[in-house]
Amino acid sequence: MRTCVGCRARAPRAQLLRLVNDDGRLAVDARAVAPGRGAWIHPDPTCLELAERRRVFGRALRVSGPLDAAPVRQWLDSFQGRSPARADRSRAGAGKTDCEGG
Repeated sequence: MRTCVGCRARAPRAQLLRLVNDDGRLAVDARAVAPGRGAWIHPDPTCLELAERRRVFGRALRVSGPLDAAPVRQWLDSFQGRSPARADRSRAGAGKTDCEGG
């Protein structure tokens, strides 16, 4: 379980997107394997806007100064256009699974 830095809702790791610091710019770590600290967010522009408004990326990634979220916004825009199946895994389905065991 991870917590989205935008909406603060808890969700399984598979439903969230990992962001990392790349020389003062936020970068998407889609495979969630990059070294170092990461911030988790729903692949939803609303959560990105909430996180930017609350200025949480600097605290979550332990960096001083603002981080540019434009690359993440571009990734979300292009990703949502290509794969609606992944975009459907938003906050509404957080914590739900198809199996009966939970």
